[in-house]
Amino acid sequence: MATEHEKPVLTERLVVEEEDAGLRLDVYLAHEFTEISRSRLQRLISKGMVLVNQRTVRTSYRIRTGDEIRVYLPLAEAPAVEPEPIPLEIVYEDKALLVVNKPRGMVVHPGPGRIHGTMVNALLFHCRDLSGINGVLRPGIVHRLDKDTSGLLVVAKNDRAHLSLAAQLKERKVTREYVALVCGQVKEDAGTVNAPIGRHPRDRKKMAVNASGRDAITHFTVAARFRRYTLLRLHLDTGRTHQIRVHLSHIGHPVVGDLKYGPARPRLGLKGQFLHAGVLGFTHPVSGEPLRFAAPLPPELEAVLTKLRESESAAPHPETDS
Repeated sequence: MATEHEKPVLTERLVVEEEDAGLRLDVYLAHEFTEISRSRLQRLISKGMVLVNQRTVRTSYRIRTGDEIRVYLPLAEAPAVEPEPIPLEIVYEDKALLVVNKPRGMVVHPGPGRIHGTMVNALLFHCRDLSGINGVLRPGIVHRLDKDTSGLLVVAKNDRAHLSLAAQLKERKVTREYVALVCGQVKEDAGTVNAPIGRHPRDRKKMAVNASGRDAITHFTVAARFRRYTLLRLHLDTGRTHQIRVHLSHIGHPVVGDLKYGPARPRLGLKGQFLHAGVLGFTHPVSGEPLRFAAPLPPELEAVLTKLRESESAAPHPETDS
């Protein structure tokens, strides 16, 4: 295997799911590594730094269900993710896993240029025995939340738990419910956005509804109505990058505070989007027990709703609005 300029490399391991079978290798990797340009990924493939089932392939290779893909990402220096005594709100913990209520503003895992202050740094300090399936930068991380999205995450402590939880996600057996405040009045009391999501055709740092993207399904119900805003509860069938933010922007109701997919100026004094992962449910990978957890809105988001109720005289809705 060749290495780009003989720099140390970070190995990322991916296993192709059935829904992605048939995609070109470079297209698939572009979906997985949204921070890396497709042209750079193509160069890595041509240099032999991407292996499929331990073999080098062409960029045009059509991936198959179950293919194991290893990507060797050159780094300026070898990563050293250190444990850091960062406070964590642990909602649940046992020998197999833990559930964390992530605060707004915290990055989940290290990346290029950021190897400190993340949830992974905090997790390594807290338990020291995370699953190694996702490599050194993402140990134990089964799914992610955006930096400015608060709420519940499950973290695997061993590979058995990780594989079980990943399979539940793939089979859409994990319950994930969110709360979002969006711009404008959503006309329907409930609805579904079923639109594929892929990389934005012009801005590689963004995602977009794209016919060549992956299937993405988001269900929503109205929880409260305000004059200029609507509070939604959302349920995910899939877990694409920025899915909720992209889908809500696509239907003309971007998340309040989302400067990437919504208005260019902040709303309601928020730094970051009003999006909270409030409910998480899954089957315990060892005991088989169904688990369900709930986390209330963080104080800064609850304060926004209080201000709206006071200033905009929100019309009542059959469902609760907090």
